Amino acid sequence: MASGVKPRVKVPKKASAGEAITIKTLISHKMESGQRKDKSGNKIPRSIINRFTAEFNGQSVLDVTLEPAISTNPYFQFDATVPEAGDFKFTWYDDDGSVYEDSKSVAVS
Repeated sequence: MASGVKPRVKVPKKASAGEAITIKTLISHKMESGQRKDKSGNKIPRSIINRFTAEFNGQSVLDVTLEPAISTNPYFQFDATVPEAGDFKFTWYDDDGSVYEDSKSVAVS
């Protein structure tokens, strides 16, 4: 597991049924491409978040594959329609097999 990795998610706490809401996610991660070398000339191993998914009540909302050219601390902002009250689940997958998760609930008024 990479050190210092921290997912952050911002989701509105309330929405109207059928309303499109804006979701913002950021994960603190160094995102090493595997192309650079350290001071001794040794290749630094690749370590990136290679996939990000978002689900609402178990249904896929977003599924993104990331490549080595992605920036440090990947940020995603997207809209999702909320048909009912429920839970968003966000998952980031790391090259080293680590999985980072966060979840947020949305109430419908």
